[in-house]
Amino acid sequence: MSARYPIPATQTRVETRVANSRFICTIAEARTVEEALTFIRRVKAELADASSHAYAYRIGFGASVIDGCNDGGEPSGTAGRPMLAVLQGSGLGDVVAVVSRYFGGTKLGTGGLVRAFGGALQAALDALPRAERVERRQCLLEVPYPLYERVKRLIAARDDVLPESETFGAGVLLTLSVAEENIADLQRALSDLSAGELKLVPAS
Repeated sequence: MSARYPIPATQTRVETRVANSRFICTIAEARTVEEALTFIRRVKAELADASSHAYAYRIGFGASVIDGCNDGGEPSGTAGRPMLAVLQGSGLGDVVAVVSRYFGGTKLGTGGLVRAFGGALQAALDALPRAERVERRQCLLEVPYPLYERVKRLIAARDDVLPESETFGAGVLLTLSVAEENIADLQRALSDLSAGELKLVPAS
C-alpha cells in the first residue's frame, strides 16, 4: 500500500436529475469494508423512500485495495459496476458511495442507467473535498534519561511523529506513531543525536 493517498475529507451529498428521475449520491470515507457497509445501511435508512440504492466502495489503495459494488435492485451491471469504474478512476482510497434513485416515471434503458449512475457519482466527486491519509506505524524507543529532553525536542519538531505514551523505568520507553515513509529518516536523526545509541523498534 502506498504510504500516502487521497481520501474524502468529509461526507458529501449531491443531487442530479435525468429524465424526471432524481439521483442522490452520498459519498464518504470508510477505512474498512465493515465501515462501508455500515455507511450504506445508514444512507438507505435516511433515504428509505428511494426506489433503489446502488453502491460502490474502494477500501485501501494501490495493490492492496478491496473493491465492492451492488446494483441495488437496478438491472444487472447498470449501477454498481459503472459507479465502481468511476471510483477506480478517481484516484481516491478508503471511499464509499451510495446513489439513491427516485424513479420519475421514465425508463432510461441500460445505457441511460449506466450514464445516470456514473454521472451522479462523478458530480459528487467533483464537489468532494479531499484529504490525505498518511500510513503510520507504532514504534518503540528506549531513551536513557540523559537524552530524554533532547529526544523530546527532536520529536516535537517533527510533524511526522505523534507521541502516544511514555513509561518511566530504568530509562523512558516512548511509544510513537510514525509516518511509515519517514521511519528510516527518523532513525537517522535519532542515531545522529545519540552517536548511534538510540534504536527505533517497530511494535509487533
